[in-house]
Amino acid sequence: MQSGMTIGRLAKAAGLNVETIRYYQRRGLIDEPRKPFGGHRRYSADAVRRLAFIRHAQQLGFSLEEVKALLKLADGQHARETRELAEKKRELLDARVEQLDRMRKELARLIAASRKARPGQDPLVDALFSDDDPA
Repeated sequence: MQSGMTIGRLAKAAGLNVETIRYYQRRGLIDEPRKPFGGHRRYSADAVRRLAFIRHAQQLGFSLEEVKALLKLADGQHARETRELAEKKRELLDARVEQLDRMRKELARLIAASRKARPGQDPLVDALFSDDDPA
């Protein structure tokens, strides 16, 4: 009897789609086991851990390329490097939050102006046609 699990069982254990696992294999994030003659590829329990790592990193906003870099540093000996990657990601997220906040405030302003507009006026459409940067 072979040890390990098929890609279908791996997908179920990791809470992912089989095609997602295949995509990760093509991107070099997870190894594709050797296929024995007349058999099925078998994945170890470590593959489930690796897929959980990938999923958690993506939930924190890391791109697949960034996840790949983190995986290369995942031996526990590169805390400074992983921290620096996390700090850069946080800085990008902070900038994105500021941008989203400006966008939210501008939309609120335009919605309020639209509520007060006379018939035939549309402040939102007028703002979208303007050359001014809305956010």
